[in-house]
Amino acid sequence: MTSETRPTEEPAARRRMVEWSDPRLTARAGRGRSGLEFLRALMTDEVPRPPIVSLLGMEMVSAEAGQVIMRMGAGEHLYNPIGTVHGGALATLLDSVMGCAVHSVLPEGRGYTTLEIKVNYLRPVTEASGVVTAVGEVVHAGRQQAVAEGRVTDAEGRLCATASTTCLLFDLPEAPLLVTPPD
Repeated sequence: MTSETRPTEEPAARRRMVEWSDPRLTARAGRGRSGLEFLRALMTDEVPRPPIVSLLGMEMVSAEAGQVIMRMGAGEHLYNPIGTVHGGALATLLDSVMGCAVHSVLPEGRGYTTLEIKVNYLRPVTEASGVVTAVGEVVHAGRQQAVAEGRVTDAEGRLCATASTTCLLFDLPEAPLLVTPPD
């Protein structure tokens, strides 16, 4: 960068404060509920939201068996070095909405984890895109694997990204997944 292309003054710093609840409480609250019951409890704040939701500013809009819808503001705090929302933020939104769609069809005592995800980015997302909406839908749910698809649209309904995922399905262990550390 030459002296002619350097900014003459430092831009104003921006700050974002993030607060979250203990994720162990969220994991424990999932015990004794079907996936759909758990997701609906998250939506009503009966169960604390996972930290990633607070970090990225995601919001679950609806949860039905096999379909989940989430929203996320396309703020500059999510920008990459070229001035668009980082693909990783959109991939996280898609992974979340597709995973939750899979979760929505699981009975009590069953869990899932992402085995693979593929994302296709179709247009850049910026603050001008407004709030983006992600829809995740289950394509297939078997005993050991589930497949889901997702799509992200901008505030004007334009398709920004699509994705697919394969999730591993398993029985949850009897003991809690996360153990509270000693004081």
